[in-house]
Amino acid sequence: MSLDEKDKKIISILLENARLPFTDIAKKLGITDVAVKKRLKKLEKNGVIKKYTVIVDPSKLGYQDVALVGVDTEPDKILEVAEKLSEKEYSRFVYLTTGDHMIMVEIWAKNNTDLMKIIKEIGSLPGVKKVCPAIILDQIK
Repeated sequence: MSLDEKDKKIISILLENARLPFTDIAKKLGITDVAVKKRLKKLEKNGVIKKYTVIVDPSKLGYQDVALVGVDTEPDKILEVAEKLSEKEYSRFVYLTTGDHMIMVEIWAKNNTDLMKIIKEIGSLPGVKKVCPAIILDQIK
């Protein structure tokens, strides 16, 4: 599916505020709200827009530590480990990656003790060879 400039602008607007009414988006683009709705349905149907979500501040929910954790596994265990990690409540995002680590996981922990417990748990999963946490100090963008 090829995206035109209006599709790209709709996506850009929704990335800033996914709750913006169709009429407001339509005004910004100079098209009707019906046209916006049709374009959104098409973007959803074609998998460009997978879901609508919110971004929250973990600290406001009681999570003092947020970490990006690199996980290296035995080659034949990568998918199994990624699936196990995706089932954990503390895992916010799980990515298969190239580069320094095979899997990257965003972890939310209540405190340092909780984070250490989580890191040990990840390290004890069958097939895990190495766990490399990096605590996030601040989010710029």
